Amino acid sequence: MSQAKDRELRALQAALAAEHAAVYGYGVVGGRIGDRRRAEARTAYDAHRARRDALVREVKDLGGRPVAASAGYALPFPVPDAAAAVRFAAELEDRVAGVYSDLVRAAGGPRRALAAAALREAAVRAVRWRGESVAFPGLVERADTAPPRAAPTA
Repeated sequence: MSQAKDRELRALQAALAAEHAAVYGYGVVGGRIGDRRRAEARTAYDAHRARRDALVREVKDLGGRPVAASAGYALPFPVPDAAAAVRFAAELEDRVAGVYSDLVRAAGGPRRALAAAALREAAVRAVRWRGESVAFPGLVERADTAPPRAAPTA
């Protein structure tokens, strides 16, 4: 396999792992989110499941063996209530956007376009959850400081 294909496969696997984590994370969000935003959480959950399934096919198309989901994931902070669930949903989307920015860099052609679309969708969901945007979605986690967080609404 060429170096470019190997980089692309590694980036696809990272995106797949992030989608596995997002699906798990939205299970947590769904259990804590308020009724007012439950449909939004369900829509995000379904979107991440669809992306995960598409990435499994992409990894196989490149000759890779798709990375499996973990049995559980460590949460970055406790999620005891609806306000924390909103913050966690924004965090999930930031993390997903980060791996898709890597995939945009590693991929070419149709895969790059799909990665850019996934990055855009994650960034839009993060804005909806957080209530504000960031200058460069997908690159926030690489900055020395995170952007100020708006007070979440449950």
